Amino acid sequence: MTTSHNPARLRRFLAQLTQLVHEAPEETLLLERGKVLLHNLVQHDDWLPDAYAQPSPERYQQYLLYADPLERFSVVSFVWGPGQKTPVHNHTVWGLIGLLRGGEKSQGFAQNTEKQWQPQGAAHVLSRGDVEAVSPTIGDVHQVSNLFEDQTSISIHVYGANIGAVHRSVFTEDGKEKAFISGYSNTTLPNIWDRSRETESHAATSH
Repeated sequence: MTTSHNPARLRRFLAQLTQLVHEAPEETLLLERGKVLLHNLVQHDDWLPDAYAQPSPERYQQYLLYADPLERFSVVSFVWGPGQKTPVHNHTVWGLIGLLRGGEKSQGFAQNTEKQWQPQGAAHVLSRGDVEAVSPTIGDVHQVSNLFEDQTSISIHVYGANIGAVHRSVFTEDGKEKAFISGYSNTTLPNIWDRSRETESHAATSH
């Protein structure tokens, strides 16, 4: 398990993402620029605190890492135990998924003429550093699973809302829809704002 020692990476990502969302570009441009920011974050695996990288044998975990004060976006770590997967579900807002550790498979779904939910196209396999996007305009219903049956995988998700409070749905193959609100697996947030160690380290090296 990687121990966090570089919180500056997440801090920098949040600053850049906040600026991007503040500029309020149209969705295509927001997702394009956001993909670059998230890729730059997840290609390094030295910043996620261990407390927010813990799997559970019962189900996948969704840890809130940061929520914008105006709830314009949120950042979470999804931690997948071996073989775990989601039901078929939607998001209702734009989202970005970046693979930090392990591997992940995302299968899109669409309704046929009988309103049954069926896989649409080939599944996308994400490896470390890969980023994909979802939204109601480009495809919002999918099922995600850990690519591995014998190890934990972790992906970092960014959503265009406080995703743990969004009214969403899961779907069955026969077309039934069940409402849900995901909430979060944690009750505390990582403290990335204590810069004392970095300041002390910088002061020591400057003398």
